[in-house]
Parts: sequence; C-alpha cells; structure tokens
Amino acid sequence: MNPFVQLLQNPVFLSAGGAWLTAQVSKIIYESIRYGFSTKRLAGGGGMPSSHSATMMGLTTGCLLTHSAASTEFAIALFLSMVVMYDAMGVRRETGEQAKILNRMRAMDIEAGREPLYDKVLDEKMGHTLSEVIVGALLGIAVAVIMCRWVSPAVSAWL
Repeated sequence: MNPFVQLLQNPVFLSAGGAWLTAQVSKIIYESIRYGFSTKRLAGGGGMPSSHSATMMGLTTGCLLTHSAASTEFAIALFLSMVVMYDAMGVRRETGEQAKILNRMRAMDIEAGREPLYDKVLDEKMGHTLSEVIVGALLGIAVAVIMCRWVSPAVSAWL
C-alpha cells in the first residue's frame, strides 16, 4: 500500500496534524481580531492558542485512544508533551521577554544617536502564557477525539 495513503489513515497522525492546523487557523483568526492581521502570525511563534500544546496533546490523545494508556506510544507522547509545553511556557517565553528588553535598549540607543548593537528588531512573541498552553492542550484533545472517532474511520473507508 502507498505510504502516503497509510499516513492519511493513521489516526494518531491525523490527530496531531489536525490539532496543529486547527490551532494555527484559530491563532490567526484570534490574533487578527484582537490585534489586526499580521503576516508574522502565519508562521510566527507564540499567541493564543498554543500550537505546540495543541499538536502534542493531539498526538498524546491520539495515542491514548488508538493504543491505550498502557502503551509505550502513549507514555512517550505524554512525556514529550509535558516537556514541550513546559518549554513553551519557560525557556521560549523568557526568550520573548528578553527580546522586549533588548528592543527597548536598541530604541534608546537610536534615540540617543548611538549605533545599536544589532540592526533588526527581535521577535518578542516567542513563548506562551499558561492560558495559551491550556487552551491549546484542550483544543488538541478535542481535535484528537474527533479525528479518532469520526474522521479517521471515514478516511479509511474512503481510501
């Protein structure tokens, strides 16, 4: 059988991919309504909801529904999800906070007539708040349930 067709029939793949796509589209809509449309939102990090959390919880929930809580796949996905979501709220968020400070320092240098240490403005929207991670995780769970219960069986029957 064609590997591409097999991938499209894989409920875990559909859960993670569907959660990511749903989160990205939701993020663009939410951020556009709240702050105005920006092309940076199409590929940039950060924002509501967390695509990282949605993807990882889609993967984890897909593994749970497909393989069971006792499976190696679920255990791996669960621990990877915890690491990714912790990192999104920790290291990546701190990187964004540091970018804000460096951008202010750059602006102060320019205002004072000094040459800034770097030429471009740094991206300040890097990580996620707790609420962005929670909403992303809940979105990932919901999408995985839909994918595993209804979409994956329908795709398998169609292909």
